[in-house]
Amino acid sequence: MRPIFQLAVVALVLLAAGCLAPKEEAAAGRVLLKTSMGDITIQLYDNMPQTAGNFRNLVEKGFYNGVIFHRVIDGFMIQGGDPTGTGAGGPGYTIDDEFAESNRNFRGTISMANSGPNTGGSQFFINLVDNNYLDSRHPVFGKVIEGMIILAASSDDRANKSQ
Repeated sequence: MRPIFQLAVVALVLLAAGCLAPKEEAAAGRVLLKTSMGDITIQLYDNMPQTAGNFRNLVEKGFYNGVIFHRVIDGFMIQGGDPTGTGAGGPGYTIDDEFAESNRNFRGTISMANSGPNTGGSQFFINLVDNNYLDSRHPVFGKVIEGMIILAASSDDRANKSQ
């Protein structure tokens, strides 16, 4: 009887570990962007290892600390990631585009900004609305899971100031 009990305990432990693994994996794919208006939590996509990995590395290195959203267009998107704040800066390197079949620039997704094929680096944009005409040009590598209201408020505030 004792071996059966031990086998049952081992099976339950393995089952419990299997149930926890996806949650831990999902949490590992998240990054936190701290802005002057509040925090934005982004879930990175597993099927975009180069683009999502590049973004994660830049966040972890503090590359985005103090960097502004230099391009804010109400009803379209909000763009950041340029350390110069001009829209022309980057990390000093580029990465190749990677596109998943599910690449869709839906509201709340984060995409790699670029000036043409294979020119992405550190600049990104968050879609404030569905922008599916961008699907073939801008790799989507994650989505905002907390803080979308902050982006909408930032967009509204910027639009009001420019009028």
